[in-house]
Amino acid sequence: MSVAILLSARRRPRPRLALLLLTLLLIAASLVHLGLGARWIAPQTVLRALLEYDPRNFEQRIIVDLRLVRLAAALLTVLLVVEGNFTIWEFQLSGNETVPDEAVLRALEDYGITIGTRSLDIDQKDMRNHVLLELEDVVWLAVNVRGCVARVQVVERVRGQDMVEDGPANVVARRPGLVTRVEALGGQAAVVPGDTVTQGQLLISGAVDLDNGGLRWQHGMGRVWARTWYELTAQVPLTVRQRGAPLSSRTRYALDIGKKRIKLYGKGSTLGGDCDKITQYRPVCLPWGLRLPITLAAETVTAYGPSTDVPRSTREARDEGEALLRDRLTRLLADTGTAESVRVDAVEQDGWLTVTLRAECLEEIGREVPLTKE
Repeated sequence: MSVAILLSARRRPRPRLALLLLTLLLIAASLVHLGLGARWIAPQTVLRALLEYDPRNFEQRIIVDLRLVRLAAALLTVLLVVEGNFTIWEFQLSGNETVPDEAVLRALEDYGITIGTRSLDIDQKDMRNHVLLELEDVVWLAVNVRGCVARVQVVERVRGQDMVEDGPANVVARRPGLVTRVEALGGQAAVVPGDTVTQGQLLISGAVDLDNGGLRWQHGMGRVWARTWYELTAQVPLTVRQRGAPLSSRTRYALDIGKKRIKLYGKGSTLGGDCDKITQYRPVCLPWGLRLPITLAAETVTAYGPSTDVPRSTREARDEGEALLRDRLTRLLADTGTAESVRVDAVEQDGWLTVTLRAECLEEIGREVPLTKE
């Protein structure tokens, strides 16, 4: 025990000694840096200029007016580089298709990882234990920091058809339809091709009849195809709002340092009634590619004249409404079916075009639900 305590006591001064040596080295390098230039200036003259400045001395004026500014800029650059490598100033997300970026960033911020967080303080395991509780559709997440950019890798939950993992289960209809095919892989089929079923009706039963009159409880599973019918409606305006001609455009600049913005323009940031603002962000990088925690923001504001209502053809409005309805039908069917036939009708009324899509589809309509033995 005493040997361990002795070794620990010997190791403690090492970080302080290293910091002291680094400070002395930085001071010596700064003195040499102030002496370097078109004209070499001795270190004792540099010290005299810093401690007892004489404005009548030409060499001291060179040090204070020129080289001291150069040294301050160099030290500031080094500080930004070092701090930028250990502080998060930007997030880049990948792997999330259904979970929005805002939800992931909000969960990370609630945990304590946001702009300005030191990258050395991130505990990946503890972070996942907290963040995944807020993101139900995310099964894994990692934050890898390179320079001042935090790359967030997200793995989303794969959601397939609703299934009951254990125990007895039935297969019921997700929507009404005319049954065309039944594949009972477990349990007992309750319908046959040609039957008309309603939403929630039993398709495959997990309660199987036995020859002796009893029942055997199974996990009912399988697939049931049926013809289904959809009727979708959308209203499309017969006039569109057309923006007037551009009147003026101006670009203003700002510096983003972390969460703080330094505006490089005066007052008057309020936009008019019909204006567009496009903001472009350009990160500041050193020549060898290292990102600094500074971003140049260029805002281009364009003012437009009065807008007018312009009529459009019925055909154009019909095409827009049909495209919207076909996209909605595709999302409703997902990967469970296809549209066999589609019919589109349109009726004009009070400046609007009512577009109706009627589709006959062939889709798999079964879903598993738990079976209670009652």
